Amino acid sequence: MTKSIVVIPARRAATRLPDKPLAAIAGEPMIVHVWRRAIEAECGPVLVATDSQEVQDAVARAGGEAVLTRADHASGSDRIFEALQAADPEREFDVVVNLQGDLPTLDSALIGKCVEALEEGEADIGTIAAEIVREEERTNPNVVKVVGSPLSRGGILNALYFTRATAPHGDGPLYHHIGLYAYRRAALEQFVGLPPSPLEMREKLEQLRALESGMRIHVGLVDTVPLGVDTPADLARAREILETA
Repeated sequence: MTKSIVVIPARRAATRLPDKPLAAIAGEPMIVHVWRRAIEAECGPVLVATDSQEVQDAVARAGGEAVLTRADHASGSDRIFEALQAADPEREFDVVVNLQGDLPTLDSALIGKCVEALEEGEADIGTIAAEIVREEERTNPNVVKVVGSPLSRGGILNALYFTRATAPHGDGPLYHHIGLYAYRRAALEQFVGLPPSPLEMREKLEQLRALESGMRIHVGLVDTVPLGVDTPADLARAREILETA
């Protein structure tokens, strides 16, 4: 029986929306909304990994736990790994969910879908994607596509590639990748120890490092894409959703 922990990386120095984790939405900081969604998922304890005392304090006031990490991490994966080592030196947890800290309206069921994809077969990493239904997203480089082969169990793909291009060519669905990951602990340890790979740097997609190193990624197919808050317009939309809920 695997034991999972959800770790939410949260840094304050976002370029397009500074102090993003502390942005107020419906009377609470955004990071608290994300922490609540993770608790609702019931996929194990939830830990926030942050470089900010203010973020740690905000999580603590809500009743959660946050670990202070270095400010110079290159990625969220590196940040959650540092927090995991500090919080679980006895290695009690063997599955680690990396939940982005800018998904305040997330359907908590999507976290479980990541873990389900990981546990199907011999995957090292589980993630999720949704079929693209808006024509303009097919060619939008900000919408990352996953190319994969269906597994025998319906609703899960074995990832072959991730790209900002329109792929694969020809008739058939395209899938919008959602940046939510469940790692086997050994896979996370391997991943953060690898240097950036050529395709990762070319596409600016961290998950390609895993594929280029031979790691296996399974992708659960879901029906919804959560709102990621990256700009003031996104923040306004999140406020509209949660303040009228």
